[in-house]
Amino acid sequence: MPDTAEIRIAPRFRGPPDSGNGGYVCGRLAAQLEGDVRVRLERPPPLDQLLRTQEAEDDCVELYAGELRIARAWPTRLELAPPDAPSWDEAVDAARRFRGHDEHVFPGCFVCGPERSDGDGLRIFPGPLGNGVAASPWVPDASLGDPQLRPEFVWAALDCPGVFSFPQPERRVLLLGELAAHLESPVRVGERCVVIGWEIEHVGRKHRTGTALFDSEGRCAGFALGTWIETESS
Repeated sequence: MPDTAEIRIAPRFRGPPDSGNGGYVCGRLAAQLEGDVRVRLERPPPLDQLLRTQEAEDDCVELYAGELRIARAWPTRLELAPPDAPSWDEAVDAARRFRGHDEHVFPGCFVCGPERSDGDGLRIFPGPLGNGVAASPWVPDASLGDPQLRPEFVWAALDCPGVFSFPQPERRVLLLGELAAHLESPVRVGERCVVIGWEIEHVGRKHRTGTALFDSEGRCAGFALGTWIETESS
């Protein structure tokens, strides 16, 4: 792991209008470590600013905007048993019921924003399968790697499906607080994938969710454990 590194979150990779998509930012920071990684977002990651990473104690790496800490990441061991992969056709059908088609808090989100066009956003639209799981088809485009996806885009794909696995709380906005991921095998550009999310636990304003990404053969290429926080809507 380098002592320091600099990264910039381009506006394309936004979640909310003025900050980076949580999964994408977690993936960028996780690249400083090896194996399974857990990332905690402490503040909204600013867009189009030069951010600094630096080593910390206990093999952690931290992300700073100036002297303000944005996030911290550390090695972990993630054990999670995803549900069985739905078929491509089942995921296509579920995506038609994506609630974000009717109303979306962040319609410009890089991962799940319906305002983003093909080749710009990921356009992952998880809808309910009817068994507590939300699913979406996904074909990664050529801007995300060559010929395999860069890891930060796998992290991004493992972000938003979790938040669509349970009902949207009234008068509240859900923000990613923490994401831990295990990347099992590479994902190819142009491959027909399926992404799923499911709720594990809901305590107070915190929701713990699982997500998984399956390749065209139905094999799990990666999975993640997320913590979502309900915040007051403005």
